[in-house]
Amino acid sequence: MKVLVTGATSGIGRQLALDYHGAGHEVWALGRSREALAELARLGLNCAQLDLTDRDAVLAWCAPLGGLDLVILNAGTCEYQDMPGFDAASFIRVMRANVESMAICIEGLLPKLLGREGARLVGVCSSAAYLPLPRAEAYGASKAAVRYLLECLDITLAPHKVAVSTVYPGFVRTPLTDRNDFPMPLAIDVVAASRHIRQGIARGRRHIHFPKAFTWPLRLLGLLPQWLWRPLASRMIKQ
Repeated sequence: MKVLVTGATSGIGRQLALDYHGAGHEVWALGRSREALAELARLGLNCAQLDLTDRDAVLAWCAPLGGLDLVILNAGTCEYQDMPGFDAASFIRVMRANVESMAICIEGLLPKLLGREGARLVGVCSSAAYLPLPRAEAYGASKAAVRYLLECLDITLAPHKVAVSTVYPGFVRTPLTDRNDFPMPLAIDVVAASRHIRQGIARGRRHIHFPKAFTWPLRLLGLLPQWLWRPLASRMIKQ
């Protein structure tokens, strides 16, 4: 199987790239860190250093690429807002990294999936997309957009024989989440996260949620009337 992973230089993306490579698949690892990519290349992975928000560069790189069986769009970032100020520059950075880059990658990589038996497009969303959370104005909005984008593609790509999976992780310990200044209940490591994602893909899941002890309560809260969950969210505001 030919696999491509974005955001492959750290965290979940790196572990996914390594695990698919270790299982004998041909893997393309995309990311920004030259040093991390060099390490992956030494291990035998195909690597490319790209700014995924640069549409021209991404499309030019994708053009000569051969067919792919599995594309995992994992690249992204997180920044939090602290009220009463609102940092529009931070909001724009997060939206570009999480939404714009995914749209650009889909434009460039979708043609590589078309016509491949069993082709699948996977996007890493977040359990933050279930309901509004304090300080997550940028991150949550970006993941809500990712969720909507992928859910639409799940419908519109079905006639073209490209399956779509949306991944909703809870807290995963990565270099990115190491910067969090708040507790991360039921956090798991990247090895467990990769296992959940790969198992979900292998089983053809359209939605991949983990760990369920964390994501299921959030999903249920998101289904309840706002007056029930809003007091809980308000208590989470950083003092």
